[in-house]
Amino acid sequence: MRDVMGFWIFMLCTVLLVPLIMLFFGFYFKNKSPKEINSLFGYRTTMSMKNKDTWEFAHHYCGRLWLVLGMIMLPLSVIPMLFIINQDIDVVGIAGGIIEGIQVVVLLISIFPTEKALKKTFDENGNRRIS
Repeated sequence: MRDVMGFWIFMLCTVLLVPLIMLFFGFYFKNKSPKEINSLFGYRTTMSMKNKDTWEFAHHYCGRLWLVLGMIMLPLSVIPMLFIINQDIDVVGIAGGIIEGIQVVVLLISIFPTEKALKKTFDENGNRRIS
């Protein structure tokens, strides 16, 4: 017999990963950006890496966005999982996969408002626009 409850717990843990990571890094980036502009850690796009000002702005903006999105995604990820407790392993796996797919899409979509805010605040050379 397959361990349905064990698999459900495993899938619950996996669907919690993205919202919890977004909350953790959202809080971290909202309060401070990585000290040095680098290609390994942080919000790394061409625009965010122009200079220290764009780097810090992007992290602060993205951090606030990830905090909000993480808080929204956390209950929206757990609630559907509660409806499939003790369901067949295939149902749990498919539902968990769909939830995780949506989470990744939300995570990637968060790039667009951050880049829009960068372009609104800075010119193409990374200089702050005069309001």
